[in-house]
Amino acid sequence: MKRLLNVEEAQARILALAAPLAPENTPFVEALDRYLSQDITALRDQPAAALSAMDGYAIRFEDLPGPWSITGEVAAGTMPTRTLSAGEAMRIFTGAMLPGGADTVVVQEDVAAAGAALVLTGDGPAARGKHVRARAGDFAAGARLLAAGTRLTPGAIAAAIMAGAPAAPVRRRPRVAILATGDELVPPGHPLGVGQIPDSNGAMLAAMLQDEAAEVSLPLHARDDRAVIGDVLRELSRHHDIIVTIGGASVGDHDHIQDAIADAGGSVDFWKVAMRPGKPLIAGTIGTAALLGLPGNPASAFVTATLFLLPLVRHLAGARAPLPLIRQAPLAAPLAAGGERRDYLRASLDASGLTPLASQDSGQTVPLAQANALVIREARAPARAPGERADYIAIA
Repeated sequence: MKRLLNVEEAQARILALAAPLAPENTPFVEALDRYLSQDITALRDQPAAALSAMDGYAIRFEDLPGPWSITGEVAAGTMPTRTLSAGEAMRIFTGAMLPGGADTVVVQEDVAAAGAALVLTGDGPAARGKHVRARAGDFAAGARLLAAGTRLTPGAIAAAIMAGAPAAPVRRRPRVAILATGDELVPPGHPLGVGQIPDSNGAMLAAMLQDEAAEVSLPLHARDDRAVIGDVLRELSRHHDIIVTIGGASVGDHDHIQDAIADAGGSVDFWKVAMRPGKPLIAGTIGTAALLGLPGNPASAFVTATLFLLPLVRHLAGARAPLPLIRQAPLAAPLAAGGERRDYLRASLDASGLTPLASQDSGQTVPLAQANALVIREARAPARAPGERADYIAIA
């Protein structure tokens, strides 16, 4: 019997199906969750000059404890009008440039002003440079702030803008088509005939991709007909970077995905992975489009999408680290010994630790709704006791 690929081998081969997409520039207000196509290097110092961090008075530290003569004021966005001499202070506001000669700010709560005279009433600053944001204290011109492949979070967007970048250099969003197959499937909300079920997988996968850097076509449906599926796959490959099929990935009389891929001019790179749920996974290409054939059971579709589809989308979008992050937490309940394949068990994670859910039936959706983690149990792993640490992937 041919050895099944392990998960890591399958992930590597899937990511090798296609290269990251072409770079483009996009406005920062549209760049959330996109991936940088190049490093962000600072074009300026931030701050560009020493600034006050508080409302108060700019002084020379050696002039403490005062008194001082007030010589003017400076607000954010304006230039100081003069350099401070010994015994002088200048009214200053948060974000304003320190005047020449000043090296410290005394906060307004620690002083009292009477006309042009200023006296200390509190403790005053304890060290030179107190309440001052030093020039280049955030970053200096020429510093690499964000590496290519970084996901643009709100904070990363702020840093890139402050660095002087005029727009976000990112990679094009992958275009993803979701195709559910099966005569038993009915769109959500439609009346059900005998033996039919609502198509939950299409909307589930679309929801999983909602926070990714992807353009997702509305979930499509094709009946269990090889010629129909082949025609649909051929057309989808002309306009999409990734095609995801759901169902029909096994070897039953109504499982047509592998044959339909060939009919559409594509090829299968591999079939089946040593994991549970999700063993009958198909990976291949049609033209320039990568194709993933996911199993039809909801838990199988969810787990394989987590391990393979999301990483592929992130890879094409330019992610430096596209694979799911594996964490550890203590078990809050016993974990039975593993079988012949690696398991990804739906589990709940709370302050007490990880609790695998009672039902691991891949056809059930309620355990998916209750789970916020996938516990990883290796093949033939020994039983584990509560308190022992286990690997998991966060899913909510």
